[in-house]
Amino acid sequence: MRNKEIGKKQKYTMSSMLHRLIAVILVPMSIVIAILIGILCWYSFQYRTILSNVTSASAFNQNFKDDIDLKMFYYVSDSAYADGMPIEEVENARKLAEQLLEHTTEKDSIDSIESVRDLCITLEKRMEEIDNVSSYDERMIQLENNIYILTDLIQTYMYDYLYYEAVHLSEFQTEIAKQVEYIVFSVIVLIIFVTISIITYVAKMTDTITSPLTKLTGRVEDITRGDFNAKEPVEAAEIEIQKLSDGFEDMAGKLSSLIDENKRAERRKRHAELELLQAQINPHFLYNTLDTIIWLIEADKKQESINMVSALSDFFRFCLSRGKDIISLQEEEKHVLSYLAIQKIRYQDRMDYEVKIPESLYPYSIPKLTLQPLVENSIYHGIKLQREKGKIVVEAVDMDDKIELIVRDNGAGMTEERLKEMNHAIETGEKIGFGLRTVHERMQLLFGEEYGLTISSTEGVGTTITAVIPKQKQNEKVII
Repeated sequence: MRNKEIGKKQKYTMSSMLHRLIAVILVPMSIVIAILIGILCWYSFQYRTILSNVTSASAFNQNFKDDIDLKMFYYVSDSAYADGMPIEEVENARKLAEQLLEHTTEKDSIDSIESVRDLCITLEKRMEEIDNVSSYDERMIQLENNIYILTDLIQTYMYDYLYYEAVHLSEFQTEIAKQVEYIVFSVIVLIIFVTISIITYVAKMTDTITSPLTKLTGRVEDITRGDFNAKEPVEAAEIEIQKLSDGFEDMAGKLSSLIDENKRAERRKRHAELELLQAQINPHFLYNTLDTIIWLIEADKKQESINMVSALSDFFRFCLSRGKDIISLQEEEKHVLSYLAIQKIRYQDRMDYEVKIPESLYPYSIPKLTLQPLVENSIYHGIKLQREKGKIVVEAVDMDDKIELIVRDNGAGMTEERLKEMNHAIETGEKIGFGLRTVHERMQLLFGEEYGLTISSTEGVGTTITAVIPKQKQNEKVII
């Protein structure tokens, strides 16, 4: 009878101790976790605010100055392309500045965005002043002395704001990293405390429990290292441990299947994204081409307008390529020739071109839309930026088991710093040089990392872009 009382007392005492242990563990944990959550929420809010500022500022039109200057020139010169004063664009820039000002805390950033806002207001006034001047010479003087200077300042201050916010974001990230170290240390101390408390009670468990648990722990470590192959479950006398082991093996098998399916899905997704990128045609190219056709028709240049319409038709026909992603080098040559013919008519005496692809290489395959982005880059970042007449040379060289495609121009070229940035961006996939990066990424996805683009350039001399692809015919399987 006394033993039963002692047993009941001990059971009760054990239960009481267990409750006290739970209280000792949960209360400090709850306080620490609440503090950590509060700190993380505060830092998260600050980080999102700065990131939101940078994101919103990035939405600012990078061509703001060029667009405003051009529209105002058309308006002042009473050009046929005039579409009224660009009040709405300036108003949008002012509203963006006011929106950013509400959430900006750094002094340098505030000064920059306030300058953007004030300059936008001043720009609107100067635009209205031009509208009240009837003399053409006086309007052009005001355009030069007021509008062009103000748009340049607005764009400069907006870039300054982006720079200061980016610096602030970097500093804030460093501060967060330090706080994370403190948080990790606190969590480690808490884990040690909880572990010691649990070990004190777990020591009373029998070997029949610890042995299967040890084996199960080893299996968990195998899974952590990536061993998802299903194995024989750990044999245990306890139903709970047996169910746990069975569940781990079942989970490992399902995880293996899910990982394989996810890899296939990611590859399909990547292909789909590349197909989408291939299908994208620069709308500005189409607008400019159609404007040139209209100009040729108005200038009564019937044959040139017919040639340009024909070239544009060929260009889009080759873009479609009957839905094929891989085409012959001959088809790619026709496509780039149609594109160059269009650009030749547009730029007339400012550009010449030469395409030298041996007929012996015609049957070999190439990803559709490989050469055109390279030629486009040479035109817009090389030939267009210089006053002298430029020339683009496209050629293919047989390299035994490879084909080397070269697009060379004698345009403006690049500085060493800019060249390093471009090559680094192509290799790392950064958001710069989008057309070139896309071509490089697609070639490596299709053929392997040994293939892709390389760029060499000298400022004032020109740029050479080299693309290397495997020498494969269309009926051969593409290596992925």
